[in-house]
Amino acid sequence: MQTQLPAEFIATDRGRRANEILRSCVHCGFCNATCPTYQLSGDELDGPRGRIYLIKELFEGEESPARATQHLDRCLTCRACETTCPSGVAYGELADIARMQIGSRRPGFNGALRLFLQWLVPNAGRLRLLSRVGRFARFLLPQALAAQVPDSVTQGLAENTQGSKQVLLLQGCAQQVTTGGVNESLQALLAQLDVGVVTAPQEGCCGSLDMHLGDEDKTLRAVRNNVDALFPHLNQVDAIVSTASGCGITVKDYGKLLAADPAYAERAARVAEATRDVSEYLGGLTAKLAAKFPGKRVAWHPPCSLQHGQQVEGLVEKLLIGAGYELLPVADAHLCCGSAGTYSVLQPDWSDQLRQNKLHALQSHQPDLIATANVGCQTHLASAANTPVLHWIELLS
Repeated sequence: MQTQLPAEFIATDRGRRANEILRSCVHCGFCNATCPTYQLSGDELDGPRGRIYLIKELFEGEESPARATQHLDRCLTCRACETTCPSGVAYGELADIARMQIGSRRPGFNGALRLFLQWLVPNAGRLRLLSRVGRFARFLLPQALAAQVPDSVTQGLAENTQGSKQVLLLQGCAQQVTTGGVNESLQALLAQLDVGVVTAPQEGCCGSLDMHLGDEDKTLRAVRNNVDALFPHLNQVDAIVSTASGCGITVKDYGKLLAADPAYAERAARVAEATRDVSEYLGGLTAKLAAKFPGKRVAWHPPCSLQHGQQVEGLVEKLLIGAGYELLPVADAHLCCGSAGTYSVLQPDWSDQLRQNKLHALQSHQPDLIATANVGCQTHLASAANTPVLHWIELLS
């Protein structure tokens, strides 16, 4: 793709990177074939190729920010297009650069809701408190927000454990409040394998929520906080492990996010390099895992952040089959379930349609259980499924 970006923009690290990504696109359109939002609307501007044109024109000063914002806000950042793209276009990175350029502010109710989500979700203490209150006040909340209030509230891990090996386990923000049992299950599982689990008390939100909402300052503040919290543990652990694939992909990008910060670049890169999805860590162990629910038939939903973002494919399936589960075929497994962080609140109509399509595919062979690997997917699917939805770690013992 030919570009004519302003010289002052290309002179910045962000502008240079945006120009590189834009020029790598050859307009083939293969990306639209796997884009969930393009399949819903049929509008070229709701597919990756159209959004790339909008971003290019935005940077060149020829496109209305309002028009580009509208179609970027509809993007799930599922990155299925990256898996499909024959040219290796880093669309997700480009979209985040564009969002940072546009900024996080929006007018009206949508803007107020975005600010509320930024205030609430990354703070586990606030989220836990308001989740407890929200169960009794759902009727006062907008429908999209009421649907996100968890039926139960969980705590983070109560204490560290010891073993011949140690891992540093990310607790996340929303995960420790809504699906804290996942990390408890992993801690118990690792104890059987003589692997201890430690946590970093000062760990906070990974920064993904603010990043995808276009708030650069809050994103980098969250990233620096976590580098400060996680880095001191690196010499005592084998790996930093994440059971939430959406958090994992962001922490794995810390080196890129702080590459221009001389005070943090080296430490951020080391934190990113040490981070593993839990499937990568368990897949590297030789111990055989056992099924907690022997004989059950499982439909597996790989989160976009795992299969497209981290490019981790086949590991969970191998571990579940090795434990004795029967994995059922699922059509269009590459498509997003519609959760996508705050997307289910900010774009509820499209999110609901994507969830309906995904549950139809997952439940078509009448599984006993649905398994996934990210807190957003788990809670989003569980709120409308007829089948129990669990994190795949909760299927092992």
